Amino acid sequence: MVNWLAIAKQLLPSLFIFAIGLYVAQVVSHTIGCIRNSRRRWLSQGVRFVILILFTAIALQPMQLTSNLSNFASGKAEVTNAQRYRSDARLGALNVALGGGGYVTGIYLHPRQQDLIYIRTDIGGFYRWDAKEQRWIALTDHFPLAKSNYYGGEALALDPNDPNIVYIAAGKYLWAEPGTIFKSTNKGQTWTKLNLDLHMGGNQDKRWLGERLVVSPFDSQLLFFGSRRDGLWKSSDAGKTWSSVKDFPGKPQEDIGITAIAFNDKQKGEIYINAYGDGIYQSTDSGKTWRKIPDSPQTATRLAVAVDGTLYVTSETHPRVSKYTQGVWQDLTPPGSQAEFNGLSLNATNPQEVLIATREKSENTNLYRSLDGGRTWREIKRSVNNTVPWWSKYMLSNPATSAIAFDPKVPNRVWLTDWYGIWRTDNINQQPSIWTNYQNGHEEVVPFTLVAPPQGAILLSGVADVDGFNHNNGLDTYPSYSIGRKGPAFQDTYSIAYSETDPLKLVRVGGNRWNNTYTGATSTDGGSTWKAFSSFPKQTMPLRVAMSATNPQSILVITSGGQPLYTTDGGASWKTASGLPSGMEGAWNWSQPLAADTGEGRTFYYYDKGKLYRSTDGGATFASVSESLPSDYWHFLKTPPQSKNEVWVSLDKKGLYRSIDGGNTFTKLEKIKRSHLFAFGKPKPGSKTPALYLYGEIAEMGEGIFRSLDEGKTWESIGDRSRPIGNEPNVMEASKQQFGLVFVGTNGRGIYYGTQ
Repeated sequence: MVNWLAIAKQLLPSLFIFAIGLYVAQVVSHTIGCIRNSRRRWLSQGVRFVILILFTAIALQPMQLTSNLSNFASGKAEVTNAQRYRSDARLGALNVALGGGGYVTGIYLHPRQQDLIYIRTDIGGFYRWDAKEQRWIALTDHFPLAKSNYYGGEALALDPNDPNIVYIAAGKYLWAEPGTIFKSTNKGQTWTKLNLDLHMGGNQDKRWLGERLVVSPFDSQLLFFGSRRDGLWKSSDAGKTWSSVKDFPGKPQEDIGITAIAFNDKQKGEIYINAYGDGIYQSTDSGKTWRKIPDSPQTATRLAVAVDGTLYVTSETHPRVSKYTQGVWQDLTPPGSQAEFNGLSLNATNPQEVLIATREKSENTNLYRSLDGGRTWREIKRSVNNTVPWWSKYMLSNPATSAIAFDPKVPNRVWLTDWYGIWRTDNINQQPSIWTNYQNGHEEVVPFTLVAPPQGAILLSGVADVDGFNHNNGLDTYPSYSIGRKGPAFQDTYSIAYSETDPLKLVRVGGNRWNNTYTGATSTDGGSTWKAFSSFPKQTMPLRVAMSATNPQSILVITSGGQPLYTTDGGASWKTASGLPSGMEGAWNWSQPLAADTGEGRTFYYYDKGKLYRSTDGGATFASVSESLPSDYWHFLKTPPQSKNEVWVSLDKKGLYRSIDGGNTFTKLEKIKRSHLFAFGKPKPGSKTPALYLYGEIAEMGEGIFRSLDEGKTWESIGDRSRPIGNEPNVMEASKQQFGLVFVGTNGRGIYYGTQ
């Protein structure tokens, strides 16, 4: 209901100012007009006009304020940049624009076709460059949740003789299901699985080394793959069949394995292989026989063979950079450098031009260039042209550089990949050379939490490694800054919550894994600015947080492996809650066991191992009120908007459960075979029932993403089933401001959004 009395009070000053203006204009005009002179009469009219304009402008200021007040009073927030998004977005097709944020472990430029470029990432799959649109196209978004391990980029290989053919080795973790190799004959638009299933580790140690998978430049039928645990593999029929190379004598380090294979493009049959921890091996008969090269580096990171047949090597230990020619090794390490070297590229048209890069995790990553085969080096001075406004100084310093590559078709152009994205300079000769980060389409952050409150920001996110965001520029434009820029900044933000009756009041918790410091912060302006907790126990990791529906000073925090904590003064002091088991352990856990009742300000709920606990005194004490639920490691407890005593619990393959009596009893929703994620959103226009969204499986409808407008009685399928958001979806949220808008966060493909 609009408060018209308040608006009328705001209008009165404007009317009063305007009346004074009319009076003053009339008096001045009359005074000047009394003089019998035509020029003075014109002056009289001009002065009267100016006075009226001046007082009108002054009078309009309170009226503008009144207009804003009217919008606020009626609950109609002004449409700003923060509301911008695609209203026709199909869930699975579009990402919330963030810009990189994850490790790009390789880049591949085809020698025969300009701008045909691919990247691999450690946890976000594979991409191809679209030069016309200046964006990266995700190539592996068709893998479903059951094949989420395939989003790990172990290796990629181009067929140097056919631009249409590309191979990928896909597998994220050694402990997960085996990875495999896929082949595409249309530049990654579609893929065929090949008959080679091995344990792979795209997100494990030494993932920045390369390249494990190669195609012979002389024979496109001949491929080699170096595995982490299972030795060397060979295909002689373009990947149709594979055989283990049993007589390869290398003994690489366990779980690292064979990390690099390089052909000599000018000498048929000559191949070099790096067995990490052992040394470099050579074959001169296309892999039939092998010999270990004496004195070869044992911790080589990358291999490259120049057009004159010289083998160049970067390494983690001495010699950091070396070359092998005519049976002799030469140490090429830049003078005084003690750093790990990784990036390595040779100019395809000039065998003497070499680029190398250190792999530093600090801000001291160095690039070097040689024009005489490594005898002398010149450090490349860099100037940054940053296209992602929130990237920090550290992110702009090229930490943990993985790959560097000359463009074979564009002279002086060089590409580079690092911990957060992809860079390019168009003139390596320039000092300093200007490097631009090309992130459009590459989305690789890992969200811990998503919040879409009924007022304020359209979305707030908490993510791993880069803190999180208030998506102040909408969903299709990069945020202006990270969430901690105007307040305490964290490495990780684990959880965000708001007060149901005052949703501009928020709380977030997180910290820094690298130095074991953790805390939280509150906001009174919808997450634009934050104030750190006045106190928080040291070396205590806060994993989940809930805020009272009616009292923003009342906050409950679940800690890693410890007892929950609560505060009644907004974080100035903390006490231990009683009656609950110790919290889950470690940051890498996405279950949500905690929520505040949205209708009763002193009530909180907690789930653990089949039990539902409830507090009715602001989180000070909890008691078990139900033991009827199944136990499941993957669980999410949520309370629907503006609904007293209602709590829902999602238990993955064990279903979705609802209670309307404060958790005393639960009813399992029929037809739901799997509830992996779920969320409540704004009701459909004309309804008061929150929209219910589910990532899971519905009987007779299959797997997918679904929406219900009647509390789960009936369901409709939404999203694009050809893009099932399969990269370990870990958090789901729906907008409380816009009906139909829903978000899904993943483990390496950022945040998806859609309205249908």
